[in-house]
Amino acid sequence: MSSPLTRPFLKWPGGKYRLLDQIQKALGPGQKLIEPFVGSAAVFLNTDFDRYLLADTNADLIALYDNLRDGGEEFIDMAASLFIPQNNEASRYYALRSEFNNGADGVRRSILFLYLNRHGYNGLCRYNSRGEFNTPFGQMSRPYFPRKEMLSFLERSRHARFRHQSFRQTMLSARRGDIVYCDPPYVPLSKTASFTDYHTDGFNWRHQESLAETAARLAARGVRVVISNHDTPAIRSLYREHGARLKRLQVRRSISCNGARRMLVGEVLAVFNGQPVMQP
Repeated sequence: MSSPLTRPFLKWPGGKYRLLDQIQKALGPGQKLIEPFVGSAAVFLNTDFDRYLLADTNADLIALYDNLRDGGEEFIDMAASLFIPQNNEASRYYALRSEFNNGADGVRRSILFLYLNRHGYNGLCRYNSRGEFNTPFGQMSRPYFPRKEMLSFLERSRHARFRHQSFRQTMLSARRGDIVYCDPPYVPLSKTASFTDYHTDGFNWRHQESLAETAARLAARGVRVVISNHDTPAIRSLYREHGARLKRLQVRRSISCNGARRMLVGEVLAVFNGQPVMQP
């Protein structure tokens, strides 16, 4: 990529910042990009489409994006007020987390969500079965306030619509010529490793199948769909069964905050190329 990359203002497990070059090539040209799993919005921030539809099932995430776009620099200044040394202590973190879980709403809830994201453990966005945010305190020496990154997001957000809705609802709104990029919760690499439980509504194998089926359906309509996932035999088989071309990649990633423990992990980009899938 010729121009410098724009970093997201949120910390986000599994973010696509390191894969942007490969993802851009897989997406190809188009006027509108649709992201049903927008996450940290790294792809949105580093592509050049005329229009964007950005969706997620995490209502707090979408509300934050809406409030930043609508509130502009005033919202950024309010968010910055929480990034003070007194709030970088466990007791304050848990007090503000309790406020978030006990009825905070509107702009205040979004400001708290950003605070929790930057002060919590390694950017994890985790909720319990009651829908309460339960990521522990991150114990960082000086949490970074992402003013520059928020201003970049604000500048680009005028081209985007944000929606809190399911991936199928988002994908099925696509029309011929649109591009869809999906970054779903990944299948675990082992029975004990799972990074999918960020929301109270878990993403299981049935959802993975539904995603692949929907991608193939859109491809038959002339919509190009690209999906990221872990590179496992089951995922390769699922995507090939539905007519996708696969590109296998090695990505250095870890949930651990210890950089020395980051390992190369196999990932796959599946491209459903917007042409009718021929049945044998």
